[in-house]
Amino acid sequence: MRARYGVPLALTALGTACVGYAAGIEVRSFRLRRVTLPVLPAGMEPMRVLHVSDIHMVSGQGKKRRWLQSLAGLRPDLVVNTGDNLSDPDAVPELLDALGPLLEFPGTYVMGSNDYYAPSARNPARYLLEKARGQHGLNGKNDPNIGVRRNPWEGMRDAFEASGWVGLSNSRGRVKLASGTELALTGLDDPHIRRDRYTEVAGGPDTAADFSLALVHAPYLRALDAFTADGYPLILAGHTHGGQLCIPFYGALVTNCDIDTARVSGPSTHTAAGRTSRLHVSAGCGTNRYTPVRFACPPEATLLTLTATT
Repeated sequence: MRARYGVPLALTALGTACVGYAAGIEVRSFRLRRVTLPVLPAGMEPMRVLHVSDIHMVSGQGKKRRWLQSLAGLRPDLVVNTGDNLSDPDAVPELLDALGPLLEFPGTYVMGSNDYYAPSARNPARYLLEKARGQHGLNGKNDPNIGVRRNPWEGMRDAFEASGWVGLSNSRGRVKLASGTELALTGLDDPHIRRDRYTEVAGGPDTAADFSLALVHAPYLRALDAFTADGYPLILAGHTHGGQLCIPFYGALVTNCDIDTARVSGPSTHTAAGRTSRLHVSAGCGTNRYTPVRFACPPEATLLTLTATT
């Protein structure tokens, strides 16, 4: 009898323990990743960029709010926010409270689908099915977002803009750092919901600036190809949640876009049209409110130290 029921009971207990850990511990185990990228022109002084993404703020997430506030203690030269700030239409005030100290620094941002639209409950297994079918967001054969609840993103945008953060929705912009460094910025609206319009920003980096940086929420290959072919040295993105539910010693099963799982988070490179760009994909620090779990993929922000190439 013990042999007959022992293994299933053990597996059930293990599964329950994993779910409890993913939902009760790891999802709130916020951490800072530190990465050095040699991308700046020769002779340029190092620059510290704080990359935050996929906050997915829900009302009442006090620990996440306090952790985000604490990141201001890093004193970054630039804050980059690659979208999906909301997972609750009522959470805009709490999001702005969380980001308030960071809004004191020069910054830039792009929008993600969950900035525009409130999330809906989905079977997590659909991500595996969509991957098998080559469907991602509104880029495959999925139905468009019809009848979904919209987030009040305009208040978030207005607060970002009032602080001096530069919004990049299929547009270009500039930021001047406290050091006097001039950054040229190019960003796309979210490819996951087909809002990207690269033709509106094509042409490559602004050579009059000290350094040029490209941003997009979801790292779809068409966006990465376009930025890389145009000669951008660095591309920052989010969206993937690092896979969110990963297998220890193996990694992510899905990316929720068409980038490969080997580049689901962290630093890597992308090559197109004979050129190569550095890429950093943030694993993000939140989740959709209907799937509040992370496993082998803790929530994070990244402090990128950009240094000169040798």
